[in-house]
Parts: sequence; structure tokens; C-alpha cells
Amino acid sequence: MSDHIDVHKVARLGALAIGADEVGAVGQKLNAIVGLFDDLAAINTDGIEPMAHPLDQVQRLRVDVVIEKDIHQYVQQIAPRVEAGLYLVPKVIE
Repeated sequence: MSDHIDVHKVARLGALAIGADEVGAVGQKLNAIVGLFDDLAAINTDGIEPMAHPLDQVQRLRVDVVIEKDIHQYVQQIAPRVEAGLYLVPKVIE
């Protein structure tokens, strides 16, 4: 990170509480992380196929069946306005 302001911005975005005495150390760690991404971006990947997983594995699949009961009519009984199984809401954009 270039300065303490950037570290505080990143901390706020990440909902992290960083004390004034930790700013320097956190900045160095963030710089190291950004450096790793720079190293990865510099690697020549021409001719390499993208992978979904680093190991050649097959995803186990299960039968696609509905296991829950259809309760939408029961749930929609408390809705203020319903039409054709859909919830009707007030228009908020002109």
C-alpha cells in the first residue's frame, strides 16, 4: 500500500479494525499479497488450458428430484397482494 490512507481504506472495506500501531505491518502484508498477484500475472500461460480444479476429478452427481413440499399457496396467504402465484409489490421507479 502506498500510504496509511490506503491501508485504512482497505481495512474499512474489509470491516477490519486496525490500530494506529498496526498500519505499517498491515501495509507490508498487503504489499506482499499484491506482489504475489503481480508474480502470477507475469507468468506465460499461453497454450495452457483453464482448469476448474487442479486435480483431474469427476464431480459426483445426484438425481435431480424435488424433496420439499409445495407450500407457496400457504405462504402467500399472508402476502398483501398476490396474482397468478406472484407477489405484487408497489412500483418504486417511475
